[in-house]
Amino acid sequence: MSEKLAGKRAIVTGGATGIGYGIAKRFIAEGAQVIITDIDAQGGTSAAQRLGDNCQFVHHDVSLASQWDGVFAYAEKHFGGLDIMVNVAGVTLMGTIEDLDLETWDKTMAINLRSCFLGCQGAIKLIKSNSAASAGGSIINMASVSAVKAKPELVAYNASKAGVDMMTKSVALHCAVSGYGINVNSINPGVIETDMLKKVISQVEDGDALMDSYRALHPIGRIGQPEDVAAMAVYLASDEASFVTGSAFTVDGALALN
Repeated sequence: MSEKLAGKRAIVTGGATGIGYGIAKRFIAEGAQVIITDIDAQGGTSAAQRLGDNCQFVHHDVSLASQWDGVFAYAEKHFGGLDIMVNVAGVTLMGTIEDLDLETWDKTMAINLRSCFLGCQGAIKLIKSNSAASAGGSIINMASVSAVKAKPELVAYNASKAGVDMMTKSVALHCAVSGYGINVNSINPGVIETDMLKKVISQVEDGDALMDSYRALHPIGRIGQPEDVAAMAVYLASDEASFVTGSAFTVDGALALN
């Protein structure tokens, strides 16, 4: 079987667990070299060890602009450039418009939306500087089905992911008309079985009932796995998607239709 990402160099934020880890694992299996970043230093180090020689870990708070320069400098030093940027890191903090405090709103926006802005901005700069060797590249932003399907208790999360969706389109248009050869797309997962989901469940009194309700939302009959999202990410990062940019790809077991 041919490796779809052979020779490509990637950064995946939020790579210690969940969707980020699943994408990094699949990218490496497809021939890529991957830097995973995460705020969890111990978890990130352990994840990189499990992923093997083609994975390296950088401790990284995606909400802080000051820490992004170091991530891209690391990619340039160790990989000689960048081909793929995947912005996965995020949080799901629950609250309605009446009970959500400003601190939680700001934290959600910083981690979910500002981080994608910073990741796109830095990745474009690095990919451009190396364009002769890499022939452009791919940026993938992790949005959510919550970008298009509102829930009353997810006011900040809904807003942040809708922002990721529209920002992705703007960045894609900029890269296209600028002739950079950088494709920019987003993925809208449904409910995926991750550590983040466990944290969401822990925020309510009856976690089992909430989990059952999440399963029932998916007409396909199950919630998703990180591998489901990783398969889409591989396609978008590969040369097969060279004519695909500015689009949102829903991977949700038909949740958005339910």
